Amino acid sequence: MKALRHSSTFLLVCAAVLLSSRAIGAVPQQSQVVLLHVQDTIQPISEQYISRGIARAADIHAEAVLIELDTPGGLLDSTRNVVHDILASPSPVIVYVAPSGSRAGSAGFFILESADIAAMAPGTNAGAAHPVVMGTSVDPVMKQKLENDATAFLRSYVSRRNRNTDAAQDAVLNSKSYTEREAEQLKLIDVIAPSNTALLDAIDGRVVTRFDGSTTTLHTRNAHIVPVDTTLRENILDKLMDPNLAVLILVVGGLLIYLEFNTPGTIIPGALGTLLVVLALFALNLLPVRYTSLMLLLAAFALMILEAKFASHGVLAVAGIICLVFGTLTLVAGPIPELRVSIATAVGTGIAFGAITTFLVRIAIRARRNKVLTGPEALIGSIAIAQQPLDPRGQVMVHGELWFAESPAPVSPGEHVRVRAVRNLTLLVERVPNGQSTAI
Repeated sequence: MKALRHSSTFLLVCAAVLLSSRAIGAVPQQSQVVLLHVQDTIQPISEQYISRGIARAADIHAEAVLIELDTPGGLLDSTRNVVHDILASPSPVIVYVAPSGSRAGSAGFFILESADIAAMAPGTNAGAAHPVVMGTSVDPVMKQKLENDATAFLRSYVSRRNRNTDAAQDAVLNSKSYTEREAEQLKLIDVIAPSNTALLDAIDGRVVTRFDGSTTTLHTRNAHIVPVDTTLRENILDKLMDPNLAVLILVVGGLLIYLEFNTPGTIIPGALGTLLVVLALFALNLLPVRYTSLMLLLAAFALMILEAKFASHGVLAVAGIICLVFGTLTLVAGPIPELRVSIATAVGTGIAFGAITTFLVRIAIRARRNKVLTGPEALIGSIAIAQQPLDPRGQVMVHGELWFAESPAPVSPGEHVRVRAVRNLTLLVERVPNGQSTAI
């Protein structure tokens, strides 16, 4: 009996230890929320940043991805890719239009509506998502196609998010824009919150239906924020995505390359110019570029070369500058002003580049037409002074140098002669009549 009592006590102690260890192991770990800051246009670089942030959240099994959004809009292709990444994200995605004064315009509205949780800060707005095609007149049929495509894309996920499909379509078809209160009343967003912390507290414990139909409960109160910063590469490429900067870099690079051709062997202008042109072309390759505008730029350069070659009294140069300005202005077919070349940049760049190029080309052509200024041939036409009698051969002084010279007529020392030709390092000269000599 005593042995049985001791064995029972031992079993109770072991059970207590096992339960306590399980209780300790059951303490939940602090949840993590990946934070992305998108204060930019929606284009390939911002698209890559969002994709990288969602992948980071999947790697650490984050509770959610929080995208703090402030954008005027962007490219439709990049928007579609961002929406695809959000819908396929393993972690729930929260899109939060913040801070106050921010907006989710155009492409930003599509991204906002694709989120598992759509939120806005006080004093923000979203909408005005009508598709835009710049620089070309769109016929009614093509306009209807664009609108139908955009609204169908929006409906494909807004209805699955249980949001107001009609109000969402109104932002596309009629360019409607909503304040945070209007968006909440129309059930376009889920939460209004003044800060990230308030937002995470407000949605804590909320059951979210994912796009694939599964449900998950959010545990975001006191979550550990894991910010994802942009890389140096993304920062550099993002700056280059500004069409104005890309055009300026292209122009400066072109001038440096021309300088290298004009003065061969300097190396540095050619190398730096090539680097700048490659960077500009890389940036323009990521933007919607019109090839007809590139033809205008080539025509402008051809007209400036012709102006330097033929005397047109500036007509060809002015035509070239006009082609350059219009070509630069229409080079990028961006859907929003932030993704187009501004008028100031186009006019300033066109006039400056046109004037400098015309001036340099004209100097180069004139230099090629000038007579040789070095070697014996440069002495032809110069005035020399006989140092010895020329009968027919003797020495003369020209440009401070002594040369052997021959004259068909006798010349006395001290007389002036003119160089007519050079033969085997001997100057062929003739006497200059008195009063016709010029400075040596």
